[in-house]
Amino acid sequence: MKKESKYDLNLAKLALKTHHFEFELGPEFFALFDQPLVEQGHLHADVELIKTERLLTLNFHITGTVQLTCDRSLDEFDQPLDIHEQLLVRFGDEAKELDDNVLQITPDTQTLPLAQHLYDYIGLALPMKKLHPRFQNEADDNPDAETKLIFSTRDENEGPDDDEPADPRWAALRNLN
Repeated sequence: MKKESKYDLNLAKLALKTHHFEFELGPEFFALFDQPLVEQGHLHADVELIKTERLLTLNFHITGTVQLTCDRSLDEFDQPLDIHEQLLVRFGDEAKELDDNVLQITPDTQTLPLAQHLYDYIGLALPMKKLHPRFQNEADDNPDAETKLIFSTRDENEGPDDDEPADPRWAALRNLN
């Protein structure tokens, strides 16, 4: 990712209260990243930052559409997204990532870059199977549809075969019942 101050928050100038930020994520935003996960889209990100003495809480709400390529037909289509995420940033001795949604920064950190977090949240919200809307109603993709059995060794209604034991040596044990 290239450096871009447009998506950085200046922490030094923020008072201890709630702040609101808005970002428009368009083609220039996706051009910052070398990964081809998403190349086109028009999204709006609302970021609420709650600053306290020891912790920053960032609540992300990202809405809009991204342009994806269908895995089946290779047609391009717009996928709507509505993302709600939270990032906790605490102050500590060294800068490190403690968890997926928990960062630690030093108290003298001046800026907090958000571009990578926004891109990651968008990437995580994308469906694993990218299907054009015209294919999403087909029976093989509908989880409520009746499933087809491909192979079975015996009938479902038929229990284990009690007439013939699998091994004649076990016949003596059946007589003990």
